[in-house]
Amino acid sequence: MFPPPPDATSVLLTDLGILLGLLTMTGLLDRAHATARALFGGTAALFILGYAAWRWQETLPPLEPSVEQVWPYLFLAFEFTAILYTLMSIIILVRFKNRSGEADREEARLRESGDWPAVDVFICTYSEPLDVVEKSIVAALAIDYPSFTVWVCDDTRRAWLKDYCAELGANYLTRPDNAGAKAGNLNKALVHTAGRTNAPLILVLDADFAVNPTILRRVVGLFRDERAAVVQTPQFFFNADPIQHNLMSADAWVDDQRIFFDVFQPAKDAWGCAFCVGTSFVVRRDRVTAAGGFPHDAICEDINLTYTLMRDGYETHWLNERLSAGLSAEGLPEYITQRTRWCLGTIQVALLKTGPFLGKNYTLMQRLHYLHGVLNWLCKPFIVLMLIAPSIYWFFDIPAFHADYLSFLRYGVPALLALWIYSGWVSGQRTLPLFMEVTHAITALAVTLTLLSATVRPFGRPFKVTDKGGDRSISSVRWTMAAWFGAISLLSAGSIIWSFVSPSGASEVSPLDYFNLLWAGVAMLITFVAFVICFERPRQADEFRIAEPSALRTDIGTVRCTLSTMGMEGATIQLAQLPHDLDRTRPLQVWVDTAGWIRAFAREHRSGEIALRLEPNAAQRRALILRLFTTAVDPIARTANWRGAVSGVLRRCFRTA
Repeated sequence: MFPPPPDATSVLLTDLGILLGLLTMTGLLDRAHATARALFGGTAALFILGYAAWRWQETLPPLEPSVEQVWPYLFLAFEFTAILYTLMSIIILVRFKNRSGEADREEARLRESGDWPAVDVFICTYSEPLDVVEKSIVAALAIDYPSFTVWVCDDTRRAWLKDYCAELGANYLTRPDNAGAKAGNLNKALVHTAGRTNAPLILVLDADFAVNPTILRRVVGLFRDERAAVVQTPQFFFNADPIQHNLMSADAWVDDQRIFFDVFQPAKDAWGCAFCVGTSFVVRRDRVTAAGGFPHDAICEDINLTYTLMRDGYETHWLNERLSAGLSAEGLPEYITQRTRWCLGTIQVALLKTGPFLGKNYTLMQRLHYLHGVLNWLCKPFIVLMLIAPSIYWFFDIPAFHADYLSFLRYGVPALLALWIYSGWVSGQRTLPLFMEVTHAITALAVTLTLLSATVRPFGRPFKVTDKGGDRSISSVRWTMAAWFGAISLLSAGSIIWSFVSPSGASEVSPLDYFNLLWAGVAMLITFVAFVICFERPRQADEFRIAEPSALRTDIGTVRCTLSTMGMEGATIQLAQLPHDLDRTRPLQVWVDTAGWIRAFAREHRSGEIALRLEPNAAQRRALILRLFTTAVDPIARTANWRGAVSGVLRRCFRTA
């Protein structure tokens, strides 16, 4: 039995001491050392386990066959799922591997010997417009490597794309149907190129990803290790995802994938359990051919490929370097479609007879790591329950768990502080308390419905491609999602009001009421921010900050300027003094390094600055792609910033676009 909590002052002082102790650990411990990770992770785990023990022993009513009694146990089951996932994450993150030194050595060895293996580059495309797919093709053709061949694998049979490939010198492949979706497309290319180039290595790219010219030189040497069947590199993005964009926080709010790519995959690699993520990876042709081709019995062919090769004793190795950048999901429907597809694909692979749960030849560690991935999705229903639980308490008098605010301050708050501070430390400041909860809340209901659907029919649904590109210059409202989050936010606010005005309420607020009031306030805050995200801001063509010397040519001469931002369709320049009588209808020319003089028109001008509309020719357009998308122009935050994130949310709440 746990002793009753002392007075509020003592509990708060204890929590303050725990907070200061945890913050001191962040300053003293170096996350690059496994011992430090184990120490900090173990400390966080102890607080979480203490909270779990308290929840189990002190906050549950007797189990009886009624809604009032079953609801707390249902809530606890999903909460413990989230706790198990968290504890497994802490163990996994004790280790991590950085293969950059190995890549340096192997690249130097190959450079000296000149024995570079040939590579086939497969660009998988399905319905993407030219302004999306051109970046991948142009960048792939510009790879700095002695022997490679680019194959554009078109699964929508577009004549204009065939002509574009012929113009640039890329090989074009298609097929009469879309059987097997992306995996089927890859298998068609695998068979076709076996009779042509038959390169021993294959670089796979999605149509919206532009690679750095050095990608093959950095990756191919890692195949000296015979265990490596796949070498995967992380995904980076040159545009903000819908959450970052709609909250005006792209420079302060880290997307959830950044944590997975930068933190979890290097850790999984150290355990021998990193996995393929679908693009910007290189695979051995002989390994995938011996496995029967790219597997297509689950809609996530990437993780399925990794675990198919694992059965034969091979691994996916992770090179944590920025060697490509792509287009993140631009709208909320696409963002959610992407996550629900990943969820369903993960469940499908788990259910395969040859998968990591039911199949043979997997190690216990490989099975546990896959369980960790499944638990990631099984945590989503807990978020839904957490958001609606306060309203259920206030309107139906059914608590999710029986606890007063002092007990939660004593056992729950230290666990939350430990989790939040440890997460920020081990991730290199890639997480923010509450903001990450908002990110997860956006997809929680859709993923929960996907999980429910998968219990009935896990297989048989078609592969759904994430739409990329197109005109997104108009504001839109995702009404269904807005209604869901708005309703929960209003219910949470209403429950707070109801607690004070209800005619049947107690004359005094009980400790259990205080706890649920605080809980309702948190749920209201999270769902309100999610509600705001549902009002999608228009997107313009991406422009990146570059700040380089330039020149502007007008009818009366040439003036020096600074090119402050640059994109495919527009740019901004800064001048000491604006030209007199600047006419928007008269063409100008702006100098861009590597592209030369580009025809332009003034869109608008203000003190010391001119916004330009660019009209590059075909050669200049390709030069701009290489200039902007194959180098480390990085407009999206790598680390989180609390002040910037809050500022973005506040600006979004008080602005209409």
